[in-house]
Amino acid sequence: MPGDRDKGAISADIPRDAIEEALRSVEKHAGGAEAAAGAEGEGPGPTVEALAAERESLAAQLELSLAKGRETMERLKEEHDRYLRAAADLENYRKRAQKEREDVQKFGVERLLKDLIPILDNLERALQSAAADDPLAGGVRLVLRTFEEILGRHGVQAFSALGQPFDPRLHEALLQVATPDRPPGTVVLEHGRGFLLNDRLVRPAMVGVAVPPADAEARPPADVAAGAERPSGDGDAGGQGS
Repeated sequence: MPGDRDKGAISADIPRDAIEEALRSVEKHAGGAEAAAGAEGEGPGPTVEALAAERESLAAQLELSLAKGRETMERLKEEHDRYLRAAADLENYRKRAQKEREDVQKFGVERLLKDLIPILDNLERALQSAAADDPLAGGVRLVLRTFEEILGRHGVQAFSALGQPFDPRLHEALLQVATPDRPPGTVVLEHGRGFLLNDRLVRPAMVGVAVPPADAEARPPADVAAGAERPSGDGDAGGQGS
């Protein structure tokens, strides 16, 4: 088209120097605008007072954070200790409950046994007082033996204290027996046997304990008596001589 060719001819006729000058002018103008914008954005630098105030503010914030951290750690420690104590209490309760269950299984018949022991005592006394040819003695002896076997299957054990030294843990002294035939403190009579339930004492043996005879305690030793009689003999001899 004629118009297009004219425009192309006009643009082609612009000197190259003019184009380069225009580009330089644009770049110069753009650089100046950027420098002005940068100068406006930076402004004057912070003062020493502002920096010190900011430093103090940061230090206060840091100290507050540390204090809150320490407080949190203390709370965590308290909660941990409380948890440990609760766990220990729970374990102790579990052990105590287990022991109570075991005690019930082992010693649950203790009260019943205490009520049955007098029956055993009466059977034994009946045998002791029965005549040798009493036909009922055999039946009583059989009942007593069966009774003891049944109790033995439940952990009951009877024991005798005759001839043993008196032990306050296992024996209960009902009386003192003055006798020169046994050492003092020896069990010489037994009113009733002792009973254990799974090695726990249910009833001590009811016993009589030997003590020295009263006349033996009052009598002085032989050498002292001989010494006391000797001056009397010497006086008699002197009187006869005179």
